[in-house]
Amino acid sequence: MAEVARSGAAEDAKQALVLEHLPRVKQIALHLAARLPASVDTDDLIQVGLIGLLKASEDHDAARGASFATYAGIRIRGAMLDELRRHDWLPRSVQGKLRQVSEAITVVEQTQGQVATDEAIARQLELPVDEYRELAAELACARMTTLEELGGDDAVGSAEADPAGEATREAFRGALADAIARLPEREALMMSLYYSEGLNLREIAGVLEVTESRVSQLHGQAIARLRGKLSAWMG
Repeated sequence: MAEVARSGAAEDAKQALVLEHLPRVKQIALHLAARLPASVDTDDLIQVGLIGLLKASEDHDAARGASFATYAGIRIRGAMLDELRRHDWLPRSVQGKLRQVSEAITVVEQTQGQVATDEAIARQLELPVDEYRELAAELACARMTTLEELGGDDAVGSAEADPAGEATREAFRGALADAIARLPEREALMMSLYYSEGLNLREIAGVLEVTESRVSQLHGQAIARLRGKLSAWMG
């Protein structure tokens, strides 16, 4: 009887954790959806996020040090990103454009020895500046998983399953932090506000005193710039 009681208490504790963190699923889904094409269904993200939360409640081991809130957030986000990758929602044409912009930025900065401006990047791509800025905004909207795929929360969260890879993940995090620190000041601030502080485009636009479309352009350009700086990690 005592063993049954303990088992029942453990199940009750898991259910309590799940109920307590249900709002976190919707919060993460909405934050991701704000950076996704309109064709992605937020309800689908919430559904797979709930599965991630349930698995987190079953697998979490407090003895490993990570709080359940941190662990659950990682599993929820990871489940959603896996769903996005399974459906291959990013058109290959956009992947190619991201690569082209990244390569153009690298060429400009290597030849000029300074940070590539919008105008210089546009010239390298042989595009009018306005057309390049529209392209940069498109990259920001379509490629929100780039940082996560390169080693964001999802990759970091896999450390418990793959302790041997933790040194590599630590090295990547250091490289990513260094690359972000070397972004132009406005791009670095935008990335910090968006990824670390969780501000939306309108809020960031207010902080930077620019339009929301300009924030999207800065976002896409920063992603492309980071892709070039971290090319060795991308294979």
